[in-house]
Amino acid sequence: MNIARHIALIDELCFRPFPAEHAPSDVGFGAPGHHVAVLESGPGPGDGDPAQRAVTKDQFEKGRDAVYEVLASRWGDVSPFNLQTVLLRTGDEEIPEPWAWLSARADVAWLWEVRGTGRWAAVAVADRDPGDEVQLLAVVTETAPP
Repeated sequence: MNIARHIALIDELCFRPFPAEHAPSDVGFGAPGHHVAVLESGPGPGDGDPAQRAVTKDQFEKGRDAVYEVLASRWGDVSPFNLQTVLLRTGDEEIPEPWAWLSARADVAWLWEVRGTGRWAAVAVADRDPGDEVQLLAVVTETAPP
């Protein structure tokens, strides 16, 4: 896990233009108003080893928290953003993207408003669906969290 590389990519995404439509990118995918970068990916679906999945999740949570330490020193300490409550709200209200997408994949994120850019940056571990690979994700968006 290369934390410096992850930070550099998040910095770049804070200034990269958003695409005009949903499309894959060199780091994940983008859509109007947001970028999603896959910082790390674990074993794919069908690998079927729950123990390995748990180890990968733990490693990615440590990576997420290491990214937090660097970004918190720059953008300030924040409390974890509870994506589970966002997911619950999707049944009753329209949750904007990328928040609805992220809440379907992760339980919690570190989230900052990036000063001077009009953007928000989040780092999360996507592990909600046991049929999908575990991923360490970075999301940069102009849409404020719900």
